[in-house]
Amino acid sequence: MDTVITAGRVLPRPSAPVVDGAVLVRDGVIVAAGPRADVLARAAPDAARHDFPTGTALAGLFNVHVHLAFDASREMLAHFQAGTSVADARSRLSSMLRSGVTTVRDLGDRGHLGAAVRESFAGEVAPRLLVSGPPITVPAGHCHFFGGEVASDAAIRSLIDENAAAGADVIKVMASGGQITEGGADMWESQFDARQLSVVVSHAASHGLPVAAHAHGADAIEAGVSAGVSTVEHCSFLTGPRSFDRRDAVASKMAADGISACSTSSRNWRMIVEKLGDETAQAMYGRLPWLEEHGVRLLAGTDAGLPGSVFDDPVGALELYEWLGFSRRRILEIATCDSAAGLGLTEVTGRLEAGLAADVLVVEGDPLASLAALRNPLLVLAGGRAA
Repeated sequence: MDTVITAGRVLPRPSAPVVDGAVLVRDGVIVAAGPRADVLARAAPDAARHDFPTGTALAGLFNVHVHLAFDASREMLAHFQAGTSVADARSRLSSMLRSGVTTVRDLGDRGHLGAAVRESFAGEVAPRLLVSGPPITVPAGHCHFFGGEVASDAAIRSLIDENAAAGADVIKVMASGGQITEGGADMWESQFDARQLSVVVSHAASHGLPVAAHAHGADAIEAGVSAGVSTVEHCSFLTGPRSFDRRDAVASKMAADGISACSTSSRNWRMIVEKLGDETAQAMYGRLPWLEEHGVRLLAGTDAGLPGSVFDDPVGALELYEWLGFSRRRILEIATCDSAAGLGLTEVTGRLEAGLAADVLVVEGDPLASLAALRNPLLVLAGGRAA
């Protein structure tokens, strides 16, 4: 059966708004999106109708870096150690869908929780979920509690084989340390060198899988880019607790090789600005406009699950880009079509165009005038099915 969504504005892509538009969906796929009269002419007479005269229809949002195993509380690690149920993770994923997120990438769990969650939603409405399984880390290294410790090239290959067999869509490697693992490497310190990361990338490729590298440190970022990872998570260019080394040659290579960067910034950014002060915050977050200037594709991801990084406020994270001077059009592109491209999903979703999955978000108001409009979802479709 056909479904027609009409809206005061339709954004087939953020750069091409259509006033008084419509979207036609059939069998979970977009048939047409554009001026209302043109779209209605292609719809069946008995098509289901959803009319939003003061709303805006756009592609569903992305969150390309989450941890469904964590609960976003201050005690998230203790709660995780006590055990995360599939039901808990399902609830978190469903809350993301209700907030307008239709594609999610989980970048680290224990026991292949993400794959189990995805399987549990078979036949039900849920966001598209890509999973990594346990990330590759060194013994006692960052996020070792996920179970992905390796001490040799053979162990690296074995873990990749295991993750691939369990249904992983991406291989995650902890190229640098992080802040939630006591006793491990500091955020700016490398855990693997370029040769070891090349082993990760080449063996992942043998399974047809991309590699996402957790990398805060400038050296770790450079090593990951040299090895040919697909995305750099955090991409902080740290060299110390509050020192940074943005390397132009590395950014240029990322752009040339199609390597994307995900800031993993949640709505906590305002608190961090207040805590660090504008100068240090600009030095830290200023990497994003700098990467943009170098032509590096930016992806929308929040590290949801970490303390204060909730699952149901994608807008709070996107507002960081506005504070940094990005236009609202660019912000919506980052959250939709650019993130789709970074995950290899350009021909699947990320735009309201014929032949793509009917991942549709309708909000009250106009997000090109105010991002706050994204906080008022009126309708969310995932593969043509209403949340």
